[in-house]
Amino acid sequence: MSQTRQLSETDRAAEPAQEAERRRTFAVISHPDAGKSTLTEALALHAKVISEAGAVHGKAGRRGVVSDWLSMERTRGISITSAALQFEYHEHVINLLDTPGHADFSEDTYRVLSAVDCAVMLLDSAKGLEPQTVKLFDVCRHRGIPVITFVNKWDRPGREALELCDELRDRIGLRPMPLTWPVGIAGDFRGVLDRRDGEFVGFERTSGGATIAPEHHMSADEAAERVGDEWQRATEESELLTESGDDMDPDAFARAEASPVLFGSAVQNFGVRHLLDVLLEHAPAPSARPDERGNPRQLDEPFSAFVFKVQTGMDPAHRDRVAFARVCSGEFERGLVATHAGTQRSFSTKYAQQMFGQQRDTVERAYPGDVIGLVNASALGVGDTLYTGKPAVRFPGMPQFTPEHFAVARTTDPGRSKQFRRGLEQLVQEGVIQLLHSETRGEGAPVLAAVGPMQFDVVTQRMESEFRSPLKLEQLPYTVVRLVGDPGQRAMLHTHSSEVLDRADGTTLAVFTDDISMRSLQRLKPELDLRHVVADTE
Repeated sequence: MSQTRQLSETDRAAEPAQEAERRRTFAVISHPDAGKSTLTEALALHAKVISEAGAVHGKAGRRGVVSDWLSMERTRGISITSAALQFEYHEHVINLLDTPGHADFSEDTYRVLSAVDCAVMLLDSAKGLEPQTVKLFDVCRHRGIPVITFVNKWDRPGREALELCDELRDRIGLRPMPLTWPVGIAGDFRGVLDRRDGEFVGFERTSGGATIAPEHHMSADEAAERVGDEWQRATEESELLTESGDDMDPDAFARAEASPVLFGSAVQNFGVRHLLDVLLEHAPAPSARPDERGNPRQLDEPFSAFVFKVQTGMDPAHRDRVAFARVCSGEFERGLVATHAGTQRSFSTKYAQQMFGQQRDTVERAYPGDVIGLVNASALGVGDTLYTGKPAVRFPGMPQFTPEHFAVARTTDPGRSKQFRRGLEQLVQEGVIQLLHSETRGEGAPVLAAVGPMQFDVVTQRMESEFRSPLKLEQLPYTVVRLVGDPGQRAMLHTHSSEVLDRADGTTLAVFTDDISMRSLQRLKPELDLRHVVADTE
């Protein structure tokens, strides 16, 4: 990739609102192993960002995927970090944010979804809607994010296409609007019926699926003659969809009530072009974003952006810290001096980059919808706002999820206690882990809190590899968390099955081994003021 993005004179002179109209910013959501990283690579391949698509684990002789750069991602074949990729496609600018697929990293995924205007929901043809997919879809519904559905792995045995569409309607109340329909059952994939023009689009498999699958188009009459029964079946099912009222309704999609559905195979690089075309035609362009008071920040107002992700260790040679920020208004120009909304201090944007895995491009200009990586941004944290001009603006912060797993962290090398503290502080600022302190355990034994246990694995691996500070984790038995309404009741909450922990943001939490222990203590001490933890923004 080139070291500097070259923009035309037209780009330089364009108004932010005009440039925003060209943008499509979306995320891919799925259950683990549905093919999300493979789809990300296939999209990059179609946009000619890369010349050959990789595979998770480097399967079938193919190289590993670019977006999964962390060693644990390559070893386990899962996405843990978030990838941000920008590319041009048919005179539009696509911003793709890949997200962690594993349920243990739901917080990170939620943050990424705050920065997009649309989502692609990826389904495994054999498994349909899986638990993590449903959980992430609920986040999209809560935020009013329109969803495009891509049914993946149709080249492998799976379920009936009509059954998968019924599942969308019955389980999550999302009306399916198929734009393409598979010709051939799952595992015997011949191509798709393009329901928009009635054509058959077939494909040729390439060596290892590493390059774009060549397509061939036929009219309905040609397909009926050459493909035979499978084409007949596809057309009959397509007619049934039309009779059921499941044709494309742009307004229902914009209201997030219905979803365009596409079928394909990311590993074969087929169906991906259809997805890109649908994104351009139907996905919403960036629009005015409400600030924390609910007032919309118009696209042509001065520059503003919010940080949704902080990551260190992407460049091991430099140990730099990158803050990923979504541009909300105005024009970003590298080197501009913005104001940090939280501290009202100036922040220089001299080092701004676009990143895909460990590959980097320098960003000279950016517009609403774009994502910029601000390097060496030690002053920025997740949820922070940057802006220029007046009046001041501040976008809503990010929620802290209720932790479900707890462990005491201790350094195994007392001589590196400084690195131990600095490393944990860094990971907390990134949102990798929550850090709690206990009056009884002391500063040398902080308590780590996580939504999922795999977050502990990430902390352990990164502490050793990036900060050279190996640590030992002692799992704690707590499973129930409550807010302490009256700090004066701390002493009453220290029992053999509970204790009190303080979070860095000033929140006091009571943790219990189980629900029975908590209720028993409440019966003994009815004056206790315990409240459910709500994911409030900071």
